[in-house]
Amino acid sequence: MIITRTPFRISFAGGGTDLREYYSEEPGRVISTSINKYIYVVVKRQIGIVEHKYRINWSKVEFKDQIDDIEHPIVREALKMFHIDFPIEITTFTDIPGQTGLGSSSAFAVGLVHALHALKGEMVTKHVLATEAAHIEVDLLGRAMGKQDHYASSYGNINVFTFNPDETVIVEPVPYRMETKQLIENNLLLFYLKIKRDASEILALQQKETQNKRNQLRRMQDLVDPLCEIISNGNETNKFGELLNEGWRIKRDLTEQITSDKINDYYKLARDNGAIGGKILGAGGGGFLLLYVEKKDQNYVINALSELYCLPIGFDTGGTRITYYDQTLISHSVSINAIDLKKIIE
Repeated sequence: MIITRTPFRISFAGGGTDLREYYSEEPGRVISTSINKYIYVVVKRQIGIVEHKYRINWSKVEFKDQIDDIEHPIVREALKMFHIDFPIEITTFTDIPGQTGLGSSSAFAVGLVHALHALKGEMVTKHVLATEAAHIEVDLLGRAMGKQDHYASSYGNINVFTFNPDETVIVEPVPYRMETKQLIENNLLLFYLKIKRDASEILALQQKETQNKRNQLRRMQDLVDPLCEIISNGNETNKFGELLNEGWRIKRDLTEQITSDKINDYYKLARDNGAIGGKILGAGGGGFLLLYVEKKDQNYVINALSELYCLPIGFDTGGTRITYYDQTLISHSVSINAIDLKKIIE
């Protein structure tokens, strides 16, 4: 049995430039971090005495004998890609519900790919995990989405991702002093808007408008370097919130579905009570509202938004990892010694 733990992510700037419609003509850049909220994927190879070959436990329980009959799209395509022809059970547990702007489907895809590689006794890099997970969702399933989430969940920590026209992805960790990281981390508040939405629908509209909105997307991408500088130098950290606010003003004009009167009212209320800036996470339309608020003003903002749940968060620095590994159920054709096992877990 294999258990992987994969973090969700929050993006700060550049979202939308990771869509193929954008980066196919010019590189896209995103700055994001993973957070200490996770999805757990459990993969267990079963013995031959089972009523059904595949058991998938998610929002429903599936019992199937053919991969093509599996309803969960990511599981179906992943099992095909890995040529899983033996009885297997897959179960997920999550800290955060899906469709809330934290990249849940991508985190699941990364965690599942990680678990299946380990189940087959294969050691691969975080780059491979992210690339394969993105391939499943973007290429095989044809979902209207970018690739940033897969890389953020795979690598963990704070990074700048550059998406090139030739489909290569450059990962640049953002250097920081611990006290700067903790200050920014402590000044971020995350509020659940109680609105779930289908990100693919919003992103499909954004894809269609990419050529018309290319200038706005460039302006959003131009915020990446100033944010990096603040994180690395630790100077004038309140500008972090101001840049988030600037990015939000640009983002909400990309399509009408990104925000709503209700969301705008929440954001204005937060700003009136001390929030320096913020943004809706993910594609928009609902999910989580991220706010940058100095400690001295946080109680005012929390009280003003008291009807919303404030989710405590910290930054995750490890990315996807294996938290449990039992090699006894791996195929008898695979032999892993103690050194290999240590490398897989790391």
